[in-house]
Formats: sequence, C-alpha cells, structure tokens
Amino acid sequence: MQIAGVDLYLNHPVMALGSTEWIPTTLALDGAPAAACDTHVIIRVQAQVVLVKVRIFKDHGDADDQEADSESLTTVFDGHLLLSDGRLVVGDVIGESRFSTTLLGKPGKWRVRVSVDDPQGWARAVDVVISAETV
Repeated sequence: MQIAGVDLYLNHPVMALGSTEWIPTTLALDGAPAAACDTHVIIRVQAQVVLVKVRIFKDHGDADDQEADSESLTTVFDGHLLLSDGRLVVGDVIGESRFSTTLLGKPGKWRVRVSVDDPQGWARAVDVVISAETV
C-alpha cells in the first residue's frame, strides 16, 4: 500500500533516504548504483533537470499495488535501516530538498527495498518499500 509520494527537485545528484540523523561522511557511491550504512541509503539521481518521483510503500506481505507499476524498476538496495525515531527522510545529501514521513510509526530497524528506473546512475523514479514490522 502506498503511504506517501513526492516529486523532488534536487540540487545534488546524490539522493539519501533513511534516518533523521546525520548522513555519515564516509558513505560514498564509488561507482555503485547504491551505497548504504546502518541508517541511510544513497543513490545517484538526475539533479536540476527533472523532478525525481519518489513513492513510499508499506509492505503488508500481500500482493501490493506497487508490483505492477515497478516492473520496469531495478532493485539497488534490499536490507535493513535503523530509523531511531520512526521517521523516514528522503532528499539530496546537501539538505536543500527533503521530505519526511512519520507514517511508519515506531522506531526500530526496518527492512527496506529501494528500486530505481536507472540503476546506472541517473534515476528519475525511486520506489521505497518498507516492511510493516520492525526487526
């Protein structure tokens, strides 16, 4: 079930999603489609050219709405993120453009899957699927 969606105009070509905490300065893409630490995932997106469409889904284990729409997207991250206050933040790494949702609920470690339309590095569409239960 989709719980949020936003079109972001980003000033930096690296988008971060994860905790409300600071993004570690050691987190770098190094040519990979995505990089992650305990609290954040970063991906390369098209900055200052188009709006980047971000959709956030809460996975309840059923056949979700996003499956039909996301067939053309490629998963670049499938793992766990620690969301210490239960909020998920999405935006560019310099903090100019950002969106935050409190719709997840309780703090904890959540299973997160991130899929993009261009895994080679210039994504215009990003889907984030968060499991309904914390780990």
